[in-house]
Amino acid sequence: MLADRLLLNGRVYTLDAARPRASAVAVAGGRILAVGDDSSMRGLLTPGGEEIDLQERCVLPGLTDCHIHFASFALGLRELDLGDAASLDEALARVAGEARETPPDKWVIGRGWDQERWPGRRFPTAADLDRAAPGHPVVLKAKSGHVLVANARALRLAGIGADTPDPPGGRIGRDAAGQPDGLLFEESAMALVAGLVPRAGPEETDGALRGAFPNAWRVGLTAIHDVDGTRAFEAYQRLRVQGALGLRVVKYLPARVLDDVLAVGLRAGLGDDWLRVGGIKAFVDGALGPRTAAMLAPYEGEPDNVGVLTMEEDGVRALASKAVDGGLPLAIHAIGDRANRLVLDVLAETGVAGLRHRIEHVQLLHPDDVSRLAALGVVASMQPIHATQDCEMADRYWGERCTTAYAWRSLLDAGAVLAFGSDCPVEDLNPFLGIHAAVTRRRVDGFPGPQGWYPAQRLMVEEAVYAYTLGAAYAVGLEDRLGTLAPGKLADLIVLDRDIFTCDPMAIAETQVELTMIGGRVVHSL
Repeated sequence: MLADRLLLNGRVYTLDAARPRASAVAVAGGRILAVGDDSSMRGLLTPGGEEIDLQERCVLPGLTDCHIHFASFALGLRELDLGDAASLDEALARVAGEARETPPDKWVIGRGWDQERWPGRRFPTAADLDRAAPGHPVVLKAKSGHVLVANARALRLAGIGADTPDPPGGRIGRDAAGQPDGLLFEESAMALVAGLVPRAGPEETDGALRGAFPNAWRVGLTAIHDVDGTRAFEAYQRLRVQGALGLRVVKYLPARVLDDVLAVGLRAGLGDDWLRVGGIKAFVDGALGPRTAAMLAPYEGEPDNVGVLTMEEDGVRALASKAVDGGLPLAIHAIGDRANRLVLDVLAETGVAGLRHRIEHVQLLHPDDVSRLAALGVVASMQPIHATQDCEMADRYWGERCTTAYAWRSLLDAGAVLAFGSDCPVEDLNPFLGIHAAVTRRRVDGFPGPQGWYPAQRLMVEEAVYAYTLGAAYAVGLEDRLGTLAPGKLADLIVLDRDIFTCDPMAIAETQVELTMIGGRVVHSL
């Protein structure tokens, strides 16, 4: 068999232990035909095939984002973005501007606000939004995705009043008089208002996804593990039928549909190389930003606050038992040390049954629990950029417990498999920002200093890249076809403008992807 495309004169990092380095890659029929040196590979190109001179540029396997809300990201590109608002007043001014452009009585929808960035760190309230947009129902979701703020009009439409009880696993914010203040914490509470917001239809969703795929290609992503809901799964299926699915997607389905999934016999691995079932996504706690992550001890300065368990232990146990019996791995959101311990306890009791369960985020572990993921075979699905973006907040609310926060090195040394992602749209989907964070424990502006935040948890570049490639593939049982550049693997690769293994680690964040190939087809090039 001859190659239809031959890449020569490169610095190829294969991530394949059998041949870690090469200069040439031959591609045939969407797969890698051979990897080697230029002289031995030239004869493999079929007449009329394409030869690409890599000009000694760095080549990596295509990168995978192991935790992304890609449909939310795609649709969110059409919403009011408050992510870089430097103050509450700036955020409100943007809301007022959006309201002026929105027909009366139509919803104003925004996302991305972060009170931790604002002077005083005060949460926005319904009263704030009422002043900015009195003629519209308004709902603004926070950066964390675990709290939203709605104005009085939206609260009335949802029937939320002083006598509305907190829903299980959620909380309605209230003022000193007991009246709802507009803040709704965690999914069960947010749904009271979010369920009224007009949803994008199939055509709009599909169009948004098509428009968002190039954003992923430009930063070197060739595959994602998507943790959005069932509407995203429906959209990916439509695009797959049309031949328009621009990324390889492993889809995790929400726990609320587990019974339906079991009823129709869906199992992990069902699908093809473009779209397949990954397992079941569940939540057991909140997040650091709104201080709802479930803690073993109270938050610093908040002696009565140990966060929120969004699912009690019996519920987690029942979910795990059902999923394991049905051949479905679990991907469980756990941020606080109490939540992580709960998940580990339940999985130890239930048994993993050969399934590759994951804990999503693993942001804070009690020291006694660090070794337990490896012992149970549980994958640590983490987002390095959270550490550098959240470090000041983590120090403020977790204090000395941060020694084992975002503990990549400790987990890796204990034998756990790391699988990295972004949690986009919570953070930027650019994986090179994640690699930079994992290697330096610093922000791109250098904060908090040359050694980084808790530098003992830093990784080597290859270890970080592994978590976006072979670790990602292992997490979903695809290591036989993805994650390395080796003969027989799918021809997903990227070409970079610099060698991230030898450049100044701080320069990794500036990496530009000059070519992205998926299945042997170039989808992006500069």
